[in-house]
Amino acid sequence: MAKRPCYRPLEKYVGYRTVDSAEFKWNPGFAFSQKQKNVVALHDAIHRIDPAAKVLEISSKSLQPLGVSLSAFNLKFPFGGAECSVESVFQASKVFDGGVGPFPELYSEDSRAVRHHVQEASAGHRLLAFEFDGDRWALEPKTAFFYQLYIKALLANPELAAGLLEFDAFTDIEFNPNRQVNCQAAAAAFYVSLCRIGKLDEAMSSREAFLRYHGR
Repeated sequence: MAKRPCYRPLEKYVGYRTVDSAEFKWNPGFAFSQKQKNVVALHDAIHRIDPAAKVLEISSKSLQPLGVSLSAFNLKFPFGGAECSVESVFQASKVFDGGVGPFPELYSEDSRAVRHHVQEASAGHRLLAFEFDGDRWALEPKTAFFYQLYIKALLANPELAAGLLEFDAFTDIEFNPNRQVNCQAAAAAFYVSLCRIGKLDEAMSSREAFLRYHGR
């Protein structure tokens, strides 16, 4: 049996609340079909708590094309004359001690290849910060840099962004909060909250403004 988080955008304040699903039967294995079975089981568990929830799985394992397109591995935005995925930019923006990183030459490369390259290049080095487009982001507050990148990509894809607003609950079957920090479903929930409160433009006007809203 397993539980996974579900992210629900707040309606009156900027942010989201995390709701653990009811327990559901976990289908082990790495096969794509097994992971999709887990998505179905997770959403069934959420609907046992809230039958009216409009849930979207955001990952390459989503049963809905919108959720697949919104995966950080697939969601892209233009930068430097190329299309860059959120995941590639996130990984390539890492700065480590010893003068390792960032890796701007990798921004437009395949997401999985970039992750592998950065892992190899940074072996034995400590992550210090993120650096992208002239801005340096500290490791704290956690998730701020990833959320800002994700929302930047949503703004470059208005049809996908509009589709998000039809949902009020977001999951990522690949995300385990015991081992990971950044979650694309949580970033989506944060975006929806900013939209509903009417603070999206203000939050994205500068890094300082974004950090103010992220910290609320």
